[in-house]
Amino acid sequence: MSSATAATPLRPEVDGLLAHGTVHTSPGGQYSFRVIGPCCRLFDRDELPWPCCRLVWRSKEPSWRRVGRRFVPDLASRRCPSYAVELLQPGSRPTATVLTLFSMRFTPELQEWWYSRHPRSFDAANQQP
Repeated sequence: MSSATAATPLRPEVDGLLAHGTVHTSPGGQYSFRVIGPCCRLFDRDELPWPCCRLVWRSKEPSWRRVGRRFVPDLASRRCPSYAVELLQPGSRPTATVLTLFSMRFTPELQEWWYSRHPRSFDAANQQP
């Protein structure tokens, strides 16, 4: 096996955003979707069952004692792009949903823009990577 083959990523890297209004086919080809815009998937900590586990407590923590932000980035989708889309299925009405493209990976620069922790990323003018 050559070194060029070993360096090839298993998933294609995403280095740009899908344009608003464009129509794409799903990775499996079962449906099409129209892009509304990019979004990040957030995990709602208030939806955790009672009690939840935390390392700080080393045991069970009651739901009313949870500390930290309510919404945090979803770790499962942090490295993959998510979009608000309209599913376009033949014979049915368009359905609005959030679609995460797990078959693709962010470049490090785009992941930093999408899920940044830096205060400057909260600026309203920061709409494009």
